[in-house]
Amino acid sequence: MPAIALKGSDVQWTCGDGDTIMRSALRAGLGFPYECNVGSCGNCRFDLLEGEIEELRPDAPGLSDRDRERGRRLGCQARPLTDCVVKLRLMPQYESHFPPVRQQAELIEVRDITHDIREFRFRLDRPVRFLAGQYALLDLPGVTGNRAYSMANTDNDAGEWHFQIRRVPNGAATGKLFDDLAVGDRIGVDGPYGMAYLRAESDRDIICLAGGSGLSPMISVTRAAAATPLLAGRRIDFIYGGRTARDICGKDILAELPGFGSNIHYHPIVSSDDEAWDGHCGFVHELAAKLFSDRLPECEVYFAGPPLMGQAIQKMLIDLGVPPAQVHFDQFY
Repeated sequence: MPAIALKGSDVQWTCGDGDTIMRSALRAGLGFPYECNVGSCGNCRFDLLEGEIEELRPDAPGLSDRDRERGRRLGCQARPLTDCVVKLRLMPQYESHFPPVRQQAELIEVRDITHDIREFRFRLDRPVRFLAGQYALLDLPGVTGNRAYSMANTDNDAGEWHFQIRRVPNGAATGKLFDDLAVGDRIGVDGPYGMAYLRAESDRDIICLAGGSGLSPMISVTRAAAATPLLAGRRIDFIYGGRTARDICGKDILAELPGFGSNIHYHPIVSSDDEAWDGHCGFVHELAAKLFSDRLPECEVYFAGPPLMGQAIQKMLIDLGVPPAQVHFDQFY
C-alpha cells in the first residue's frame, strides 16, 4: 500500500488499494480538509510534491487551471500509484468522530415519498456509527464514480442507513437506483462523511432549510434533535421548498416526532404559480428571512438543497449577520 508523508512533519499514513489520499487520511484519524467528496468544492486541495497519482476525475471543477499548473490536486480524487509526499494544513475540526469505512450494503426496503423522491433503505454488512446530518458515498453497479447522498435516519445498532434521493433527469446514478436496483441487491458504501451534523451541545434553537433531496439530512438532524435529551424542549423550525404542490413533502415524517406542533414547526413553500397551492409562495431563503429575520442570528442553522438555493441562503444569512460558526451545510448538492 502506498505511504503518504506530510511535508515538514513526521505525519505519515498508508492508503489502501483503490482508496484516495483524502479518504485514507480521514480513516487514519487525520483532519484532512474536505467538504463535497466528489471533486466539486475544492476544499481538499493539496500540493503534490513527490510521487505519482491517478486523478479519478481529471476535469473536476474543484481545481482551476492555475491550481493544476502549480501542482495542486484534489485529495478526494487522487488515488496514489506510488509513495507520495504532500503539502497541506491538517485541521482538527475535520477529524472524523466516526472514521469512514468502505464496505458492502444490501437494499432492504424502498418507499416513495413524492413523484420523484424515493427512500432507499440499506443494511450495512458491518454497522458503523454516524452523526445526524452526515452523508455516505454510494458505489452503484455499472455507474462510473461514487455519488454522495445524506442519511435520513439516525444512528442505530442495526446498521441501517436510509437515503431520501431525488431522481435526476437522465442521471446515471438515480436511474440505476430508481429503475434497476431491487430489494436484495448489494452496493458499495463508504462513510460516514460530512461536517453539517447536529451540534447537540449547542443551547440555541434550530432552523432547518431544505429543498429537493436536501430533505434527507434535514430530516436526520430534526429526528436526532427531537430524541436528544440535551435538546429537550428546543424549538425547531423546518422550511421545505418545492417547485409545485406535488413536490412538497416531509410533514408526515416530522409529525411522527415528539413535540411536533409545539416545539417542531413545519413551513412549506412553493416557487411557482400553482392553483393547487394555498400556502407560502416564493423561495426558501425568502421565507426564512420573513419568518425568522430577528431570530436567525441566535439560532443554529442547517441547510441542504440545490446549489442555487444554497447560494441564496448563504447570502441571506450573511446579510442578516448570522455568525458563520452557527451555519452548517455540506457543499455537494
